[in-house]
Amino acid sequence: MPSICCAVGCNNIKSNKDGHIFYNIPKNTERRPKWIAAIRRNRWTPTEHSRLCNDNFISGVPRMALSMGGRDCLRAGDTCSSDDTCSPRLRTLRQCVAGDGSVKLGPGARNQCENAMTALLSTPLHGCQCKRGMKKEKNCLSIYWSLHQSVLHESEVTTVNRCLDAAKACNIDETCQKLRTEYVSACIQPSARSGPCNRPKCNKALRKFFDRVPPDYTHELLFCPCTDTACAERRRQTIVPSCSYEDKDKPNCLAQLRICKADYVCRSRWAQFQYDCQPAEQSASGCKQENYGSCLLAYTGLMGSTITPNYLDNSTSNVGPWCSCVASGNHREQCNDFLTFFHDNVCLKNAIQAFGNGSDVKTGASQPGMPSPATDNQSPHLATTAPGVSMETEQNILRAQIPTQVNENDRLWGNEVDSTFPSPGLPGHGAEPVRLSLLLGLGWLLLLLLSDQ
Repeated sequence: MPSICCAVGCNNIKSNKDGHIFYNIPKNTERRPKWIAAIRRNRWTPTEHSRLCNDNFISGVPRMALSMGGRDCLRAGDTCSSDDTCSPRLRTLRQCVAGDGSVKLGPGARNQCENAMTALLSTPLHGCQCKRGMKKEKNCLSIYWSLHQSVLHESEVTTVNRCLDAAKACNIDETCQKLRTEYVSACIQPSARSGPCNRPKCNKALRKFFDRVPPDYTHELLFCPCTDTACAERRRQTIVPSCSYEDKDKPNCLAQLRICKADYVCRSRWAQFQYDCQPAEQSASGCKQENYGSCLLAYTGLMGSTITPNYLDNSTSNVGPWCSCVASGNHREQCNDFLTFFHDNVCLKNAIQAFGNGSDVKTGASQPGMPSPATDNQSPHLATTAPGVSMETEQNILRAQIPTQVNENDRLWGNEVDSTFPSPGLPGHGAEPVRLSLLLGLGWLLLLLLSDQ
């Protein structure tokens, strides 16, 4: 009976023609659970006949380097070399695979090599290939093996690194790997018009990634727990902050918020974030809605907007947008309230911490039956329970759904042609005036008939 790859969505069959290599699931008690988790099959237990082909490996064993297709490692190497963030990591990795790499890098060589390798897994270098007999084939292969040779001894590492595991899991999943590569490429690719960073293109690709990839992958990449600064810096670099987040000078927060509110999508995401991450100190969870999963989902919804949040440094888990309250004038207090909703939000902090230690209160987005904010400037203000903080929350609850979740059959406003349909959120008395008019008309007609007699 031929061996079939056990990875989800992989139909490779063992034969001598296609060149695929199949591997047994390890019996080692430390490595076996990692393999099973990476394969991501629900309620699945491998048997002695289970095999995994080389197409699904991102470490341990490299993919086939001499294939006839795939991304060109020479071009990927040129793109990396022109990027100020990617280039030094590639140099570090090449020193790691050299014979005297440990001497050049010093006592922390292993940690530096692991950090460089992890960071490069999210660049176009990962998955690049070389054509047999191509021009500069040797140069192409040197780039290929610089990345893959450094991970050949992964089995020696026994510590669990959830951030590293999250990157590997994303690279195994086709959608996650594809969209992550797209946004990283968009964020590091220079433009003649925009310079080294094409921010609109980068943010568009970033929004696409967080909107289309399941939270099982995005949340692990963004909220994985870290115990050292190197891990925290890798986590902070998840959204390529040099393009999607940071700038030379910090803009005014209220100016960024005004731009956000002028865009219907960003305005809705901001309102949803205020609702789902509304703090409540009297609550045990710190959240008024008692749902950490919804808070984290609303937080990731801001990615790629003008108020994109990120980790402020690599020593804490504090988050916030890249802006300041300088030159806010008479609106300084309002600006500080905006930043406080990120910096001192007990609900958001507890949600991130709970995800890291696995003690989530609830998971998933708000249920359709729960009130969610719509966006209306005339809406009432909701005050957060944080001391001294008054946050304007646009919460005119006309529907039990946010604007981006409204069903096709739902009406936001009544149609002029059909005036008997009730407006959403208002009492359904649209048909009553029509019935009353009919009754009055019949009454007058009856009186006229009686008077004629």
